[in-house]
Amino acid sequence: MADAAQDGARRVLVAADKFKGSLTAVQVAERVTAGLRRVVPDVVVEAMPVADGGDGTVAAAVAAGFERHEVRVAGPLGDEVTAAYALRGDTAVVEMAEASGLQRLPEGVFAPLTASTYGSGELLRAALDAGARTIVFGVGGSATTDGGAGMLAALGARFLDAGGEPVAPGGGGLAALASADLSGLDPRLAEVELVLASDVDNPLTGPKGAPAVYGPQKGASPDDVAALDAALDHYAKVLAGTPGAGAKAAEYAEAPGAGAAGGIGYGALLVGARFRAGIEVMLEVLGFAPALERADLVITGEGSLDEQTLHGKAPAGVAAAARAAGKEVVAVCGRLALAPEVLGSAGIRRAYPLTEVEPDVAKCIAEAGPILERVAESIGRDFLR
Repeated sequence: MADAAQDGARRVLVAADKFKGSLTAVQVAERVTAGLRRVVPDVVVEAMPVADGGDGTVAAAVAAGFERHEVRVAGPLGDEVTAAYALRGDTAVVEMAEASGLQRLPEGVFAPLTASTYGSGELLRAALDAGARTIVFGVGGSATTDGGAGMLAALGARFLDAGGEPVAPGGGGLAALASADLSGLDPRLAEVELVLASDVDNPLTGPKGAPAVYGPQKGASPDDVAALDAALDHYAKVLAGTPGAGAKAAEYAEAPGAGAAGGIGYGALLVGARFRAGIEVMLEVLGFAPALERADLVITGEGSLDEQTLHGKAPAGVAAAARAAGKEVVAVCGRLALAPEVLGSAGIRRAYPLTEVEPDVAKCIAEAGPILERVAESIGRDFLR
């Protein structure tokens, strides 16, 4: 471990994501801090909740000093919801799940064919209205598979059927698309830096596309998946013949990130977004590098450390950055499904799952906070004494 700070106290950076369904990233940091201080009272803890672009991204930005702004926008089913974005100076963090996420659906209700990203476009417009010059657009946790058509419509595009009427909302409605008109898109989009932040690099359609891979998580049956895939393929072909999209439309359909969040990545690419790994973008925005310099030990984590973690999730990004800076990293999690050697190759010295303290998974979920504090006590004894 690096030398202790000059005042003799160990310095710890807690940069963990949420434990989905149990603790927010802010709560994870609070509980870890409480556990560490029980064992090492003089430990200096810097909390930096992190996110990879999915749900919790705005909360992480607010915890880092961004200002929270709330607006009324359309939810995935068209009903009005209150959604938030974060702003600091002329940089905005917009999270599509705030407007169009699964959490915006009534419990047990899915709408794979009709859920729309219109509200996400309204959120982007609100950020533009607030003077944002750089917009980090975090996408993930969506209820939608509409290829970003709803978002583009909110930003001024028109998608019409053979009778010249707007097509129905959602990916299913795109099967009736006859023409698109992008001439009304908000001109401010050409003047801002729009960053598509995601941990997903899937194309729009095909066996690895948005409908096939993520449709079932949104309630899509095999027939729905086939219908959505055909509708999005048709959508991309119509856009390929549309002024303002043209050849780019076909190219972007195959591009990494096009399939993110039900294809909203595709819509973002069409209006000039640059695709980047969500956690890398967020670490820059949150000011991770200077915080890392101050730390002797980094604690990261998320609800489940598994194979998915290694593919662009927050703990992998934190560990990679920390390892590059020569800092030691440990992880906390609810459930651990990675072998020690795999963790080591990802830059994580050791992982501490809640299930090591409490084998009952249901109890771990229900009482995650107090159990996480006990886990943090173990980290304090093992690494800080």
